[in-house]
Amino acid sequence: MDQKLDYKSWSQEKLIERVTQLEQELKNKNLSLPGATKTKAFVKPRAEREFDPTKYSTRLVAFKLAYLGKRYNGFEYHKGNWTPLPTIEEELWKAFSKARLISPGGANPLEPGEVNWEGTDYTKCGRTDKGVSAFGQVIGIRVRSNRPLRKREQKQKVDEEMEIEGVGNMMEEGGEESGIELADPPLRPSRADVEDMNTAEINFEDPEIEEALNFDPIKDELPYCQILNRLLPPDIRILAWCPSPPLDFSARFSCRERRYRYFFTQPAFPPIPDHLETAIQGRTTLQAKPGWLDIEAMQKAAKLFEGVNDFRNFCKVDGSKQISNFERHIFHSSVEEVDDYTGSLSYLNDDSLCLGGTPDSRNPKIYTFNLHGSAFLWHQVRHMVAILFLIGQGFEKPSVISELLDVETNPARPTYEMAADTPLVLWDCIFPKEGDTQRSDSMRWLYVGDGIGDGGAKHENSGLMEDLWKNWREAKIDEMLAGSLLGVVANQGDKEIPLERTNVRIKPIRSQKIFEGGDTARLQGLYKPVMKKPRMDSVETINARYASRKGFEKPEDLQGYRRLKLSTE
Repeated sequence: MDQKLDYKSWSQEKLIERVTQLEQELKNKNLSLPGATKTKAFVKPRAEREFDPTKYSTRLVAFKLAYLGKRYNGFEYHKGNWTPLPTIEEELWKAFSKARLISPGGANPLEPGEVNWEGTDYTKCGRTDKGVSAFGQVIGIRVRSNRPLRKREQKQKVDEEMEIEGVGNMMEEGGEESGIELADPPLRPSRADVEDMNTAEINFEDPEIEEALNFDPIKDELPYCQILNRLLPPDIRILAWCPSPPLDFSARFSCRERRYRYFFTQPAFPPIPDHLETAIQGRTTLQAKPGWLDIEAMQKAAKLFEGVNDFRNFCKVDGSKQISNFERHIFHSSVEEVDDYTGSLSYLNDDSLCLGGTPDSRNPKIYTFNLHGSAFLWHQVRHMVAILFLIGQGFEKPSVISELLDVETNPARPTYEMAADTPLVLWDCIFPKEGDTQRSDSMRWLYVGDGIGDGGAKHENSGLMEDLWKNWREAKIDEMLAGSLLGVVANQGDKEIPLERTNVRIKPIRSQKIFEGGDTARLQGLYKPVMKKPRMDSVETINARYASRKGFEKPEDLQGYRRLKLSTE
C-alpha cells in the first residue's frame, strides 16, 4: 500500500496535476466495471372496465359547435372515400365514442374505427366543404344520460333480444326505456305525426317515475360540453347544448335559415405605387386603383341577390343529385365593415374586462359578405362572392348579377372561377317556429358557462375561453411578425425611385390581377367579361348524361327508381 502522501509541501501546480490524475483514474475504473442491467419496473396493463350501455338511459339533445376548417377535409364523412385530411365528423365520432356517450354495436371506445352513427338518431345541419369553417354548426344526437333508468319488467326477454339484435339497437330504445324524456313542442305542428311521438300517459304513482321526476335534466346531467371539449382537437369546440329539442327535431330539416359570412380585407392585395402601376399591371376603365375594392358597388350588387331566385348560374351542378329546382330564398344579403377581431378583440372593451377606451381604427379594414338564406346549393356562396369581387375590382358592373339570375336568357353558367374556401364561415343555424315571420331561433341553448356553478367551464384554467385564446394568440403573433416584416420591407430603400431606374420597361398590357378571396391575386391575361366566357352544359344536359351512364333513358326514370327504392327500405 502506498505511504500516506504529505500534500502540505506541494505547489499549486503539482496539486492540480495530482487531482487531474486521480479523476482520470477514477473515470477509467468506472468504465471498466460491467454495466448494471437496467430492469424496467413492471407496469400492470390497464384493464378497461367493461361498459354496458344497457345500464344507462339515453336522451336526444342538440349541440352547437364551432371549428376552424383549414385543417379539415370538410364536415361530412363519406364511407369508403379516403381523404388526405380528416373530416370534422371523424373527430366528433372519436370524441363521442371515447367518452362512451354513444355505443353503436361493435364499436370499441378506445379505437372507434370507421364512423357509424347507427342507432344514435344523428342529424346534422350544414355540410361545409373542405377548408370552410363554422361558428354555429348544429347536430342532433342521442347520448348517454345520468337520468335514472327504469327497471325492466322482463329482463330475461331483453337479454335475449340483445343477443339477437346487438347492443346498437339499445340506443334507439333508450327513450322509451328511460321513462321520461325532456322535449319542447314541435316546431312545425301542422306537419308533425302525433302517432310517431312518445305521448304515452305517465303513471305518477309509480315510484320509478317519481325518481325520474326528481332528476334535474340540466343540473344533474353529465357535463357534455366539457367532456367533449377535453377530447376534441383544439380547433373544434362545443359551444352549447340544448337539453330539450322539439319533438319533431332534425338538425337538417328543422333548420329554416342558414347564415354565412365571407371575410375579406380592404385592400384585397398590395397596391403598387402610382408611377410603377402602368408598367407593372393594367387597369380597366371601370377599375379603381388595383388592390382596392369598390365597396359601394359591391354593396349595391349584393342587394340584387335578395328574394326568391334561380341560382343555377351561381353553383356547381352535381349530376348524381339530379336536382331540377334551383330556386332559393335569400332573406338578407349585404357587404359590411366589421370589427377587426384579429386586431382589437372588441370583446375586451367591455367595462368589466378593461380600463376603458375605444378600439383604434386600423388598416387594412375587414369586411364581410353576409348572407342569410333558407338553404344553399353546392358552392353557392363562393360563386356569389366571386362575382362580387369582380364587381369590386371594376371588371364587371352590378347588373351582371341580374343577367346571371335570368335563367331563361342564360340557362347555362359561364365558366368563371369561384372564390377561395378558407374565408367562408357557416355563422349560424336558425330553428324558428312554424309561422314565425321574424325567423327567431326557438332552440333553448345552454351555452358553456351559463349553467349553475358552471362559470369556470368558460373562464377558468382549461376553460373554453382559454382554449380559444391560445388559438387566437398563436395566429396573432404570426400576423404581427408577418405584418412587421411587410412594413420593414416597404420602408426600405428609396421609395421615390424613378421609373427609368427600375429596369421595368413600359410595354402593352397583357396581364391583369384577379382577386378571388385567396391570400394573393391571380395573374391572368386580359380580362374577358363573364357573359362572354364559354358556357357550361345546362342542368338538363348534365342530369340526362348522368342518368344515361346509370342505364336510364331519362332523368325522370332515375328519379322514380330512387323514390321507389326509398319507399321500400
